[in-house]
Amino acid sequence: MRIVLLDDYQGCALELADWSRIRAGHEVVAFRDHIADEDELVRRLGAVDVLCIMRERTSVTRSLIDKLPSLKMICTTGHVHAALDAKAAADRGIPITTTASSRYATAELTFGLVLALARQIVAHHNSVQSGGWQIALGHDVRGKTLGVIGLGNLGAQVAGFGKAFGMNVIGWSQNLTDEAAAKAGARRVYKEEMFRTADYISVHYKLSARSKGIVGAADIALMKPTAYLVNTSRGPLIDEAAMIAAIREGGIAGAGLDVFDEEPLPAGHFFRTSPKVIVTPHVGYVSHENYVTYFSEMVENIEAWLAGNPVRVAKA
Repeated sequence: MRIVLLDDYQGCALELADWSRIRAGHEVVAFRDHIADEDELVRRLGAVDVLCIMRERTSVTRSLIDKLPSLKMICTTGHVHAALDAKAAADRGIPITTTASSRYATAELTFGLVLALARQIVAHHNSVQSGGWQIALGHDVRGKTLGVIGLGNLGAQVAGFGKAFGMNVIGWSQNLTDEAAAKAGARRVYKEEMFRTADYISVHYKLSARSKGIVGAADIALMKPTAYLVNTSRGPLIDEAAMIAAIREGGIAGAGLDVFDEEPLPAGHFFRTSPKVIVTPHVGYVSHENYVTYFSEMVENIEAWLAGNPVRVAKA
């Protein structure tokens, strides 16, 4: 069989798990580059039998599945993959296997972005490495207000980090209760109050038709010119054009972003050059520990499937 792994950006997928038994009898190929064009992707995949995907990187649409007549199985990392047409796979009788995923990595990165924005870490790093020295004045986070949109698992962890650093933590979501907010160490507020008062606003929501643009132009317009937006969830949760305009015009101080409307981020994009923005390339779940889990369980799923044994299959 031909087994292909997509979007192995770090070139580590075949090193972090034991693929030896599979590779002994089957062809295993890993592509490090992102292939955006569907026809080129089909050409590169060839007569693929097992398609292994990193969640949210390459869209696996009905159109793509229809162009892969030899495809027999799809393995995805994590347990949620919004860019995968599970119904199209089910219609072809193609099982989709999933893996466990870290519950902590993204929250840790989120607060790292908060601290980097507050203390101007990237600007100072760049200055020192280019021969300079101090160039900017940072801020304490203690005593500042952290607004958390969505107090689920990740949002609650970020709220906890904020409390540990002495921040005033407030929360909002469409169905948040006072009790749920208090359990996460936050105070529930109305959306307008959060945007008017928070010094840092971090978004933790699943992307859906209901949540797309949940942070809109009117919300951003309420923010203080000294405030920052942080997003490690999904790019389209925030109105990107409105955020860029606010940063350009001084409506907000800047942003810390790990996710974008288009990924990888296009060359020449505002976020690639603005000194008011700290960007990371969608690495919220990208940690050594999480990748070991991803690829080890992926190998286990493929081996079980090849042996005709039960595998952890996602529902269509």
